[in-house]
This record gives sequence, C-alpha cells and structure tokens, in this order.
Amino acid sequence: MFEHKPRPEWIAAEEFLSTTVVHPDPALQRAVTSAAEAGMPAIEVAPNAGKLLKLLVQLSGAHRILEIGTLAGYSTIWMGRGLPPGGSIVTCEYLPQHAEVAWANIDAAGLGQKVEIRLGPALDTLAALAEEERKPFDFIFIDADKQNDSRYLDWAVRLGRPGAAVVLDNAVWEGAILDPGMDPVNAPGIIEALKLLGDHPRLDATVIQTVGSKGWDGFALARIT
Repeated sequence: MFEHKPRPEWIAAEEFLSTTVVHPDPALQRAVTSAAEAGMPAIEVAPNAGKLLKLLVQLSGAHRILEIGTLAGYSTIWMGRGLPPGGSIVTCEYLPQHAEVAWANIDAAGLGQKVEIRLGPALDTLAALAEEERKPFDFIFIDADKQNDSRYLDWAVRLGRPGAAVVLDNAVWEGAILDPGMDPVNAPGIIEALKLLGDHPRLDATVIQTVGSKGWDGFALARIT
C-alpha cells in the first residue's frame, strides 16, 4: 500500500482540533477501533474531515446520500448524523467482511434505519441503482479505489440531481498528482479524475489541500449543474 507520511506536528494539531472543536463520540471511536481489530486498513477520514462531511450534508439540505466506499462505516455515521428525518444513505462496499463490520457500527450508532449497504463492485451497484430509477441523490461522497475515480464521478453526475454536491477524497495523495511515478497504481486514476472535474460540462469544482494524520492530501468539492 502507498505510504502516507504525516508529520508529528500535523497529528498533534489534528488531535487538538478534534478534541477542542470536533468532539467525536464513542460510536465513532468504535468504528475506528473495530476496523483496526478486524485488520482493516486505517484509511477512514480524519475526525475533522468527518465533521466537515456532516456539515456539508446539512448545509446542502441533502436527504439522499450516495457513498462509494464504506470501509467500517466511519464516514457513513458522520454523514448519517447530518441527515434530516426521513433521510437515507446508500453506501457501496466491495468486501463482505468490511460490510459486516460497518453494519455493526452503523446500527450501534442508531442509524440502521437510514443506511442501506450495497455489497459488490461499486460500478455494478451504480449501474443497478440507475436501473432501479431511484430519486436522484443530493450528496455523493467518493472514497474508494482510486483507479476508478473518474468512472465514479461520471456515475455521480448521472445519479445526482442538478445542484447536488460531490466530494472526492484523496485528491492530492502526498503530491503524487505531480509525480505519478510515486504511486503508479493510484496516482493516474486520481489525475484522470481531477482532469474530469476541470473539464466536465456539468461539474463546477475546486480542490482543497489538507495535512494531518493521513499525511499530505486533499479533497475535491464539486456541484452538479
């Protein structure tokens, strides 16, 4: 796996901000702990990023969320807490063992009635959602295999309503967007997705760089027009 290189001062600042401002609760900590106990990679979003997702859901007035990449359900819980009564999340997870851990965490957080975990390759799930003719999604969060980022963005436009918000995680990847040779597996897919964000006629986007426990990275924020 590609190695991220957080600096001690980045981690210390993130911990201070999380404790002082973000206040993640035991249900969220359970999601992090259960992932580690299950041998899952520690690639969930940082607490301050999770809180940002919650606030973006609330600020956008989203009722229907699509998440691509569930892992242990950490970001799912954050976003679920931003939903109004009657809101819902469809989250896509490839691995059954991850989905099992995620469901336990989501249910323990009191969000079981709001969340539907769809198991299998995300591209297959997204195609199935299109065939089901569901109402368009209001908010889409993409945090899965980077090789398919541009395909996920394309599906986000197809499944999201005009005005929907799209968040793409891991948009800087330790600067590998400037030197794809640093990670020839993931960097090309991230770069392709960034180019799509800049060129797509129905996406108006920006990218924010971040530093913290996950290293030097960032996220893209887009609006479907």
